[in-house]
Amino acid sequence: MKFTGYLLFAFAVNILVSFSAMAEQNTENADAAIKMKLEALLGMEVETISDSPISGLREVFTSRGLFYVSNDGTYFVQARVFNLDEGMRNETDAALAGKRKDGIVEFASSSIEFKAEDEKYVVSVYTDITCGYCRKFHEEIEDLNDMGITVRYLAFPRSGFNTPGFDNMVSVWCAEDPMQALTDAKAGEPISVAQCDNKVGEQYRFGQQVGVQGTPYIILDDGTLLPGYKPAAELLRILQNAG
Repeated sequence: MKFTGYLLFAFAVNILVSFSAMAEQNTENADAAIKMKLEALLGMEVETISDSPISGLREVFTSRGLFYVSNDGTYFVQARVFNLDEGMRNETDAALAGKRKDGIVEFASSSIEFKAEDEKYVVSVYTDITCGYCRKFHEEIEDLNDMGITVRYLAFPRSGFNTPGFDNMVSVWCAEDPMQALTDAKAGEPISVAQCDNKVGEQYRFGQQVGVQGTPYIILDDGTLLPGYKPAAELLRILQNAG
């Protein structure tokens, strides 16, 4: 009887494993179909497809941001998802925060970094050399460093690709001394033309994907996005409370 029971148990496990494998394969096939459809019809590049907080919808991260698509690929949804049972938590922004965390790690080496000697916090700041509030923020860079805040600047040329503003940002990032070039440019000094392999376009494109809509926009190390200028003292308080 014990042996028979073992056989029945093993048979049930095999069935469950088979069903699980079939379901996983079906999901992969459905995701592949969604990817093909979105890229063909909407011209957007699909980077990842994953579970969403809502049953029946897949979460799709694309070159144009985060969207939701029905499991059968029929409906395309642009929306913010809030969790009523968790204090109206913004599930869409929570998903984007994860993407931002990955992005700031990826772009850390191609940022223009003003490092604090006694580093306690690191923030990534999307900036544009023509932005008034970006210039105001940069005027406080020594105060920020003294507070233990390392600032990593990422490029967000508001004029877009193939513009003089974009080219100027490239020149700053490709300068022999990018830190000084950025400081000079924000002070209104002439920009010396320079070219190199750079990540300006990739940084700009990624910012658009994860919700950056202007400058300055600050990303904390947990992926939280802070729009707009924040004085040094206020930013320090935000970082202290976040910790």
